Amino acid sequence: MKIAVICANGKAGRLIVKETVDRNMDVTAVVRGENKSAASKVITKDLFDLTADDLRGFDAVVDAFGAWTPESLSQHSTTLKHLCDILSGTDTRLLVVGGAGSLYVGPEHTATVSDGPDFPEMFRPLAAAMAKALGELRQRKDVKWTYISPAGDFQAEGERTGKYILSGEELTLNDKGESIISYADYAIAVADEITGGNHIQKRISVVRK
Repeated sequence: MKIAVICANGKAGRLIVKETVDRNMDVTAVVRGENKSAASKVITKDLFDLTADDLRGFDAVVDAFGAWTPESLSQHSTTLKHLCDILSGTDTRLLVVGGAGSLYVGPEHTATVSDGPDFPEMFRPLAAAMAKALGELRQRKDVKWTYISPAGDFQAEGERTGKYILSGEELTLNDKGESIISYADYAIAVADEITGGNHIQKRISVVRK
């Protein structure tokens, strides 16, 4: 399979690149500067400068973009809109590295993780920005997107266990009562979704088994 990983130099992006390269996929890293990922093919461009021609012919594009500062949070929406616009009407799948704050905490789907009293106040603006971007993504019927939320405790340096539980719109706990997953296991889930998933225009979530 031929895939592109946008923001391939980031922590999630690099592990997704490594996982897909290890599976012998044809991987292109999309970065703004020097490529620090395991991909041998590179597109050196800012995300906003990408064109439809840049992404033509890929089976899947992974969006590993992240923004954390108050002034950049709106880019969760604007970057995703740009990618949707240039992939509109194509067969290229768009897999989005999402957040856990927008996962629902009950079957009625009225309250989310970020609505809870124990949700860290410092992360509420980020969760709100990512939830807004997801809401806008749900309106795009012209793109084959899949939004992949990690567990609540998303560990950059966590171990690679090779096992995870695939879930849907609701926060899921494992047998230990945990909502946790490492970036490495999340990368496995993304690669599995690229090769065998069919969750088109759906949000899925993953948690360590």
